[in-house]
Amino acid sequence: MLCQERTIKILRTMALLSLLVGLSGCSSWLSSDFEEPQVQLAKVDIIKARLLEQQFMLRFRIDNPNDHSLPVRGLAYTVHLNDIELASGESSGWLTVPAHGFDYYEVPVHTNLWRHMKYIVRLLEKPDRPIAYRLDGDLKIGLLFSRQVHISNNGEIIPGSFIPE
Repeated sequence: MLCQERTIKILRTMALLSLLVGLSGCSSWLSSDFEEPQVQLAKVDIIKARLLEQQFMLRFRIDNPNDHSLPVRGLAYTVHLNDIELASGESSGWLTVPAHGFDYYEVPVHTNLWRHMKYIVRLLEKPDRPIAYRLDGDLKIGLLFSRQVHISNNGEIIPGSFIPE
């Protein structure tokens, strides 16, 4: 009986110590010297473009200006093409961006543009004319104490550059 009580006491002490060590690693998330990472849309790859389903891969570059690594736990996003919502969703992939470094976070996107086909055909009639896009989202970072970093990117794409010769 005495041995069992001692084992429980040791386990409690070890659990408390590991919790304190874990919290000390997360204290920089709560301090004022934490700098939010810079997130930019680096590349869009067309995976599959069929009549009823389109698949893209969005590739984000995440720059970490902090002295500690940055755990990324997911991304909620919305992509607009001109005024049309092209896709929205949530990715739950994990990634760790090194301190004072960068890494790429890839998000697969599935969409169906059938309901907007008439408008898209009009946009593609002049393939050299740029089309505006807007990407909004929230990057989920942190382990024990999580934060969200808002992302907002605007730009233009030229449809002719995606049409194979």
